[in-house]
Amino acid sequence: MASMTAAERLQRVRTARPAEIVEKVMTVVVLVGLAIWLLANLVKEPSLFFSVLLDGLNLGALYALIALGYTLVYGIIELINFAHGDLVMLGTLVSANVMVNNLHLTKPGLAGFFGLALVMVITMVFCGGINVAAEFFAYRRLRRAPKLAPLITAVGLSFIFQNIGQINNGSQQRVWPSVLGGNGLHVSGVKVRYSLFVVLVVTAVLLTLLTYIVQRTRRGKAMRAVAQDQDGARLMGINVDATISFTFLLGGLMAGAAAVLLVQTEGVTRYDAGFELGLIAFTAAVLGGIGNLVGAVVGGLLIGIIQGLNDGATYGLGQAWSQSVVFGILILVLVFRPRGLFGSRAMEKV
Repeated sequence: MASMTAAERLQRVRTARPAEIVEKVMTVVVLVGLAIWLLANLVKEPSLFFSVLLDGLNLGALYALIALGYTLVYGIIELINFAHGDLVMLGTLVSANVMVNNLHLTKPGLAGFFGLALVMVITMVFCGGINVAAEFFAYRRLRRAPKLAPLITAVGLSFIFQNIGQINNGSQQRVWPSVLGGNGLHVSGVKVRYSLFVVLVVTAVLLTLLTYIVQRTRRGKAMRAVAQDQDGARLMGINVDATISFTFLLGGLMAGAAAVLLVQTEGVTRYDAGFELGLIAFTAAVLGGIGNLVGAVVGGLLIGIIQGLNDGATYGLGQAWSQSVVFGILILVLVFRPRGLFGSRAMEKV
């Protein structure tokens, strides 16, 4: 293809400028509207505002862990793994059954804390193994196929995971005891549950470890090389298949961690929970800039906070409109800022 002339480049810049202006203006409008909404709720009922804010922060941290799995896989092979949410659902079933039926831990305490750590390791390994198996048996053979083929395969895996979940959990939700309990600190009439600290610490630690792996280790360098150019990475002696499998392993580990914390904070398991969780986490990844680790976490926290305030704040639309609000955000992001908050026009993927 011949290189563009100076006139063509100038015309391209001129046509791009209006789009950039519209994008910036809409971003400012949305942020100002969001700030006004938050301030109105804060002034109206401060205690309620901070209470639902903390609940949203807890939920957002869980979304962030799930979104990390999305953004890792997309950053390497540009696959939107729609089975990821149902993988989290399977993790909730494993963690709940091991904690209650095998370890017989149902109350807060020292034994419950160590049991939680053990169950988290077991569930993370389980979800990581399932994710690696899915990559090996399903996605690997479709790597050179059109983009639609692995996407449809992911949807098919999602239904398989749902059917497995329905067989094990039943068609109704099941309620489970929590070793984290509902206790917490009371600050100016606002209850801060101890479980919130656990969720935030786990999310921060896992994000730090992921960032270190991707940026500082040999495996991470291989991941970034494969993300840029698979054929070039092969020529440099990198085992592309092993690198992609390792990426799916990391995504599965994040799903397992989210599953354990989800059961301990929400206290229920449902066979169809993965569909909703997956779509919301995908929205969080897009909002932050899919392919960006920090962006996935920030996007998850923002979605959780907005959802929490919408459901419980004075000037919210209520739970009946919860999903509409979340996916309305997705539509706005895709229309006016498709690269997300932390993305760039030529975004570095991982």
